[in-house]
Amino acid sequence: MTPRGNSMLGVSRTVHGDSLVAYELVVVREQGDQLVYQAHPSGQPSAEFVSRTVTEESIVFENLQHDFPQRIGYERRGPALLAWIEGTQEGEVRRIEFPYLLATCPGD
Repeated sequence: MTPRGNSMLGVSRTVHGDSLVAYELVVVREQGDQLVYQAHPSGQPSAEFVSRTVTEESIVFENLQHDFPQRIGYERRGPALLAWIEGTQEGEVRRIEFPYLLATCPGD
């Protein structure tokens, strides 16, 4: 959503057929001179990540105390957006990428 009140809201849902599989509400808000990413995933406790790197083209949020992920990033690549999560899980560094392209959603 468009930034208002020093915050932005986002929501996602994953469906399989007619069933809701997962959802997540995200709040990105200003806190002093940093941004805080609050994740509220379905079936899990919420978690906060604080901005560590902010440029014109990218942002990285971090919470080293969180189980997985410890970092969440977004990188603008022309008309595309690469989102990713990263961290250590079971002793190994793991990174999952989510490439996005701008699209019109039917019914929205």
